[in-house]
Amino acid sequence: MIRTVEAVIDEHGNVRLLERIHLQAARRALVTILEERPVAGVPESALLSEAALAEDWNKPEEDEAWSHLQQVR
Repeated sequence: MIRTVEAVIDEHGNVRLLERIHLQAARRALVTILEERPVAGVPESALLSEAALAEDWNKPEEDEAWSHLQQVR
């Protein structure tokens, strides 16, 4: 199961989880370093998902699928 846990990383790279977790065995993890302050009015989850969604949105077949909604000039 994939799980997200908030953490703080100090200036030396030490990671401190902000909640206690229990694992049956060692697990791999990904670390995403966020801005000190969130961008005003934009949830961090939206910023984190933007790159992943762009992979699908920027495909030629997506443009074709939505082309009927484009204004003709």
